[in-house]
Amino acid sequence: MRHLLSTGDLTRDEAVLLLDTAEEMRSVAERPIKKLPTLRGRTVVNLFFEDSTRTRISFEAAAKRLSADVINFAAKGSSVSKGESLKDTALTLQAMGADAVVIRHGASGAPARLAAAGWIDSAILNAGDGSHEHPTQALLDAFTMRRHLAPGQHGLDGRRVAIVGDVLHSRVARSNALLLSTLGAEVTLVAPPTLMPYGVDSWPVETSYDLDPVLPKADAVMMLRVQRERMNAAYFPSAREYSRRYGLDGKRMAKLPEHAIVMHPGPMNRGMEITADVADSTRSVIVEQVTNGVAVRMAALYLLLSGARDAASENTSDTTEGQA
Repeated sequence: MRHLLSTGDLTRDEAVLLLDTAEEMRSVAERPIKKLPTLRGRTVVNLFFEDSTRTRISFEAAAKRLSADVINFAAKGSSVSKGESLKDTALTLQAMGADAVVIRHGASGAPARLAAAGWIDSAILNAGDGSHEHPTQALLDAFTMRRHLAPGQHGLDGRRVAIVGDVLHSRVARSNALLLSTLGAEVTLVAPPTLMPYGVDSWPVETSYDLDPVLPKADAVMMLRVQRERMNAAYFPSAREYSRRYGLDGKRMAKLPEHAIVMHPGPMNRGMEITADVADSTRSVIVEQVTNGVAVRMAALYLLLSGARDAASENTSDTTEGQA
């Protein structure tokens, strides 16, 4: 694994390796000293062209717990806001000796472009690109589900997951649909017709416009944030109507099986897609998702950078042997 750009690129074995490694990293968080020397001397750059709080802080915490040096690069107030291209930004990072670049960008495909263009030697981790993908969020979601629904198992075979809400604008929904399917779960996307993406029939999922019949069969229900900032049209009559048909409240939560868990990638619109009593209930694993996010991102950085280090040391030893 050279980069982490899409969950669709991961084989089942690679996905399971990431989750298993995250399990080991999760145990580090429970120690008095939450640090490993694994990536000492490596530099991780957080390159964020869009505002983010939890994802950037999560990646920063993950890198620092692995003893890497971290550089936070925000597009606002930087040369990017003066018109600098992605290529020139990449060349600057290359000159700084970045070993890994964590990139969030408003344009779908920007991380893949950065990885494919050859401007930079770093490992590229996609921290969200437009409405396209958010692979580490899907990994932390799968990690959380596996802990609750399939402890001791490799995947999520036979588990049923409902992903509900603004699927059209959600990079989280796409990444989860691909990853959960790879891990053996059965995914159902629930949304109004106006918020179901074009081409969804090619995704490895079922779809429904009605939430209530899906809930009694779900092992996990993930509520998506309504992304009003990406909406330039009226996708539903009103917030009240959306909540009535697609919001998760206490009455709907009671339809879930007893073992089912409630998830949300955050940030939440409390009272819109999820009520406060559900978000704060014992079934909710929303806060745990944040904790697990650090462990998953530690695993991703570790596997990408320790792999690169091993390859570099092999190349060095080959060169040395050749000179001898």
